[in-house]
Amino acid sequence: MKKIFIINGGQNFAHSGGKFNQTVTDWTLEYLTNSKKFEIKTTNIQDEIDLEKEVEKFVWADLVVYHTPIWWFQLPNLFKKYIDDVFTAGHQKGIYKNDGRTRTNPDINYGTGGLLHGRKYMLTTSWNAPATAFTLPGEFFEETTVDEGVMFGFHKMNKFVGMEKLDGFHFHDVEKGATDENIGIFKQNYTNHLKQIFKTI
Repeated sequence: MKKIFIINGGQNFAHSGGKFNQTVTDWTLEYLTNSKKFEIKTTNIQDEIDLEKEVEKFVWADLVVYHTPIWWFQLPNLFKKYIDDVFTAGHQKGIYKNDGRTRTNPDINYGTGGLLHGRKYMLTTSWNAPATAFTLPGEFFEETTVDEGVMFGFHKMNKFVGMEKLDGFHFHDVEKGATDENIGIFKQNYTNHLKQIFKTI
Protein backbone atom coordinates (compact mmCIF):
# COMPACT_ATOMS: atom_id res chain seq x y z
CA MET A 1 0.00 0.00 0.00
CA LYS A 2 1.46 3.33 -1.08
CA LYS A 3 1.70 6.13 1.47
CA ILE A 4 0.42 9.52 0.32
CA PHE A 5 0.92 12.81 2.16
CA ILE A 6 -1.40 15.61 1.00
CA ILE A 7 -0.70 19.25 1.92
CA ASN A 8 -3.38 21.91 1.51
CA GLY A 9 -1.48 25.19 1.13
CA GLY A 10 -4.55 27.40 0.77
CA GLN A 11 -5.39 30.02 3.39
CA ASN A 12 -7.79 32.78 4.31
CA PHE A 13 -6.32 36.17 3.46
CA ALA A 14 -7.82 39.38 2.09
CA HIS A 15 -10.38 38.37 -0.53
CA SER A 16 -9.21 34.73 -0.63
CA GLY A 17 -11.07 32.18 1.46
CA GLY A 18 -8.93 29.17 0.57
CA LYS A 19 -12.03 27.35 -0.65
CA PHE A 20 -10.79 26.23 -4.04
CA ASN A 21 -7.69 24.51 -2.71
CA GLN A 22 -9.82 22.77 -0.10
CA THR A 23 -12.02 21.60 -2.97
CA VAL A 24 -8.99 20.29 -4.89
CA THR A 25 -7.77 18.56 -1.72
CA ASP A 26 -11.19 16.94 -1.36
CA TRP A 27 -11.07 15.77 -4.99
CA THR A 28 -7.69 14.17 -4.34
CA LEU A 29 -8.93 12.47 -1.18
CA GLU A 30 -12.05 11.27 -2.98
CA TYR A 31 -10.03 9.69 -5.77
CA LEU A 32 -7.49 8.04 -3.48
CA THR A 33 -10.06 6.84 -0.96
CA ASN A 34 -12.23 5.27 -3.65
CA SER A 35 -9.28 3.28 -4.98
CA LYS A 36 -8.60 1.79 -1.51
CA LYS A 37 -4.94 1.26 -2.44
CA PHE A 38 -3.41 4.05 -0.41
CA GLU A 39 -2.61 5.03 3.14
CA ILE A 40 -3.16 8.76 3.49
CA LYS A 41 -2.01 11.53 5.81
CA THR A 42 -2.93 15.20 5.40
CA THR A 43 -1.93 18.64 6.59
CA ASN A 44 -3.77 21.94 6.32
CA ILE A 45 -1.22 24.71 6.75
CA GLN A 46 -3.80 26.84 8.57
CA ASP A 47 -3.98 24.32 11.41
CA GLU A 48 -1.63 24.30 14.38
CA ILE A 49 1.61 22.70 13.20
CA ASP A 50 3.77 20.26 15.16
CA LEU A 51 7.09 20.44 13.34
CA GLU A 52 8.35 17.01 14.38
CA LYS A 53 5.13 15.36 13.20
CA GLU A 54 5.32 17.19 9.88
CA VAL A 55 8.90 16.06 9.36
CA GLU A 56 7.78 12.51 10.10
CA LYS A 57 5.06 12.77 7.43
CA PHE A 58 7.60 13.69 4.75
CA VAL A 59 9.89 10.84 5.80
CA TRP A 60 6.94 8.43 5.93
CA ALA A 61 5.45 9.26 2.54
CA ASP A 62 6.06 7.61 -0.81
CA LEU A 63 4.39 10.57 -2.52
CA VAL A 64 3.82 14.15 -1.37
CA VAL A 65 0.94 16.02 -3.04
CA TYR A 66 1.11 19.80 -2.74
CA HIS A 67 -1.99 21.92 -3.37
CA THR A 68 -1.39 25.66 -3.43
CA PRO A 69 -2.79 28.87 -4.84
CA ILE A 70 -0.32 31.33 -6.29
CA TRP A 71 -0.37 34.81 -4.74
CA TRP A 72 1.68 37.56 -6.32
CA PHE A 73 3.62 34.89 -8.22
CA GLN A 74 4.69 33.07 -5.05
CA LEU A 75 3.41 30.65 -2.42
CA PRO A 76 0.97 32.05 0.16
CA ASN A 77 2.76 33.37 3.24
CA LEU A 78 1.61 30.59 5.60
CA PHE A 79 2.62 27.88 3.14
CA LYS A 80 6.05 29.45 2.67
CA LYS A 81 6.47 29.62 6.47
CA TYR A 82 5.37 25.98 6.74
CA ILE A 83 8.03 24.89 4.23
CA ASP A 84 10.73 27.03 5.86
CA ASP A 85 9.94 25.71 9.34
CA VAL A 86 9.39 22.05 8.48
CA PHE A 87 12.34 21.63 6.14
CA THR A 88 14.63 23.39 8.61
CA ALA A 89 13.35 21.12 11.39
CA GLY A 90 14.11 18.17 9.11
CA HIS A 91 17.84 18.93 8.99
CA GLN A 92 19.63 15.71 9.96
CA LYS A 93 16.21 14.20 10.78
CA GLY A 94 15.27 12.68 7.45
CA ILE A 95 14.65 15.60 5.08
CA TYR A 96 18.20 16.71 4.32
CA LYS A 97 21.70 16.17 5.69
CA ASN A 98 23.54 19.15 4.19
CA ASP A 99 23.87 20.93 0.85
CA GLY A 100 25.93 18.08 -0.61
CA ARG A 101 29.30 19.80 -0.89
CA THR A 102 32.51 19.03 0.97
CA ARG A 103 34.92 21.55 2.44
CA THR A 104 37.73 20.05 0.38
CA ASN A 105 35.87 20.68 -2.90
CA PRO A 106 33.11 23.24 -2.27
CA ASP A 107 32.49 24.11 -5.91
CA ILE A 108 30.68 20.90 -6.89
CA ASN A 109 27.79 18.68 -5.79
CA TYR A 110 25.62 21.47 -4.39
CA GLY A 111 22.07 20.24 -3.90
CA THR A 112 22.92 16.57 -3.39
CA GLY A 113 22.56 16.33 0.38
CA GLY A 114 18.86 15.45 0.49
CA LEU A 115 17.57 12.47 2.43
CA LEU A 116 14.18 11.98 0.75
CA HIS A 117 15.46 9.90 -2.16
CA GLY A 118 12.92 7.37 -3.39
CA ARG A 119 10.04 9.75 -2.69
CA LYS A 120 8.07 11.55 -5.35
CA TYR A 121 5.97 14.69 -5.32
CA MET A 122 3.19 16.22 -7.36
CA LEU A 123 2.26 19.92 -7.40
CA THR A 124 -1.07 21.53 -8.19
CA THR A 125 -1.40 25.29 -8.43
CA SER A 126 -4.37 27.58 -8.89
CA TRP A 127 -4.25 30.90 -10.69
CA ASN A 128 -6.38 33.87 -11.56
CA ALA A 129 -4.25 34.08 -14.73
CA PRO A 130 -5.63 32.26 -17.79
CA ALA A 131 -3.60 29.52 -19.43
CA THR A 132 -3.10 31.76 -22.45
CA ALA A 133 -1.04 34.18 -20.34
CA PHE A 134 1.64 31.46 -20.38
CA THR A 135 1.32 30.32 -23.98
CA LEU A 136 0.53 33.23 -26.30
CA PRO A 137 3.31 35.40 -27.78
CA GLY A 138 3.38 38.84 -26.20
CA GLU A 139 1.37 37.81 -23.15
CA PHE A 140 2.48 38.32 -19.57
CA PHE A 141 4.58 35.18 -18.89
CA GLU A 142 6.45 35.42 -22.21
CA GLU A 143 5.67 31.83 -23.26
CA THR A 144 7.25 30.40 -20.11
CA THR A 145 5.42 27.55 -18.39
CA VAL A 146 4.35 27.54 -14.75
CA ASP A 147 6.95 24.90 -13.90
CA GLU A 148 9.82 26.54 -15.77
CA GLY A 149 8.94 30.02 -14.54
CA VAL A 150 7.18 30.95 -11.30
CA MET A 151 7.49 27.46 -9.75
CA PHE A 152 11.10 26.81 -10.83
CA GLY A 153 12.42 27.46 -7.31
CA PHE A 154 9.75 25.25 -5.75
CA HIS A 155 10.83 22.34 -7.92
CA LYS A 156 14.50 22.94 -7.11
CA MET A 157 13.60 22.94 -3.41
CA ASN A 158 12.12 19.46 -3.74
CA LYS A 159 15.07 18.24 -5.78
CA PHE A 160 17.40 19.61 -3.09
CA VAL A 161 15.86 17.28 -0.49
CA GLY A 162 15.96 14.33 -2.90
CA MET A 163 12.40 14.05 -4.19
CA GLU A 164 11.49 13.24 -7.79
CA LYS A 165 8.99 15.40 -9.67
CA LEU A 166 5.83 13.93 -11.19
CA ASP A 167 3.77 15.87 -13.70
CA GLY A 168 1.64 18.42 -11.88
CA PHE A 169 -1.66 20.07 -12.69
CA HIS A 170 -2.36 23.79 -12.94
CA PHE A 171 -5.82 25.33 -12.61
CA HIS A 172 -6.15 28.60 -14.54
CA ASP A 173 -8.67 31.46 -14.50
CA VAL A 174 -10.03 30.24 -11.17
CA GLU A 175 -11.45 33.56 -9.97
CA LYS A 176 -13.16 34.93 -13.08
CA GLY A 177 -13.80 31.51 -14.58
CA ALA A 178 -15.18 29.74 -11.52
CA THR A 179 -18.60 28.88 -12.93
CA ASP A 180 -20.33 25.66 -11.91
CA GLU A 181 -19.69 24.33 -15.40
CA ASN A 182 -15.98 25.14 -15.28
CA ILE A 183 -15.59 23.67 -11.79
CA GLY A 184 -17.05 20.45 -13.16
CA ILE A 185 -14.56 20.55 -16.04
CA PHE A 186 -11.71 21.23 -13.61
CA LYS A 187 -12.68 18.18 -11.56
CA GLN A 188 -12.98 15.89 -14.57
CA ASN A 189 -9.66 16.99 -16.06
CA TYR A 190 -7.90 16.72 -12.72
CA THR A 191 -9.36 13.28 -12.01
CA ASN A 192 -8.14 12.13 -15.43
CA HIS A 193 -4.71 13.50 -14.54
CA LEU A 194 -4.70 11.53 -11.28
CA LYS A 195 -5.61 8.35 -13.15
CA GLN A 196 -2.61 8.80 -15.43
CA ILE A 197 -0.23 9.68 -12.58
CA PHE A 198 -1.21 6.77 -10.39
CA LYS A 199 -0.68 4.30 -13.21
CA THR A 200 3.03 5.04 -12.77
CA ILE A 201 3.19 4.67 -8.98
